[in-house]
Amino acid sequence: MKKLGLVGGIGPESTHLYYKGTIEGYRTRTGSDNYPHMIIDSLNLTEMYDLAAGKDWDLFTQRLADSVKNLAAGGAEFAAMAANTAHIVFDGVKSRSPLPLVSIVDETCKYAQSKKCRSAVIFGTAFTMSSGLYSDAFAKYGIDAFVPSEEDQKKIHGIIFPHLQEGIVLPEEKKTILEIAGKMISEKKADALILGCTELPLIIQEGDLDVPLLDTTLIHIDAILDFMLA
Repeated sequence: MKKLGLVGGIGPESTHLYYKGTIEGYRTRTGSDNYPHMIIDSLNLTEMYDLAAGKDWDLFTQRLADSVKNLAAGGAEFAAMAANTAHIVFDGVKSRSPLPLVSIVDETCKYAQSKKCRSAVIFGTAFTMSSGLYSDAFAKYGIDAFVPSEEDQKKIHGIIFPHLQEGIVLPEEKKTILEIAGKMISEKKADALILGCTELPLIIQEGDLDVPLLDTTLIHIDAILDFMLA
């Protein structure tokens, strides 16, 4: 078993999901009552948000790379970043990383392809949706990917920050986000909704819509376990 290093704190709720999910997945896969070895370096969400909002991607990248180095110093044998937005600068972090990194984007693309997905709607933070992160990646796999209009991106982003980042789900916000999703899925004839923010599973669950949800958090955790147990 390889020791996992997790770049966490961006945000705290998703870090909790990764921690719990990795433990539960490990115990299920191994059929034991043991726990996996892991170390978490929790970053300052407020600082990281401000850097992303200010488009200071150089310092944003450096903070993430430094975090991975901290994990390596703590004995981690591979690492993952517990946030989709962090993957906007994945290549930059990877180039400075002393550890192998498991990418949430690559794993989601491979999973979507395995499910024969042909067209998908992408939800996430405004940073993620406007960056083309998933749209560009899915195109390499022959999958059409669509993001909401700028106005709807702002609405979704305003639901993620501050409420979902604090673990707060409001009924009126759930109604709003499902209306946006339903309209886009119908217009684009999409066969999946990509939950491209690790907090979105708090507000959108399987069965809320007429298409499958591709929960990037669960997909990433599964890939982490593959690497851990390989």
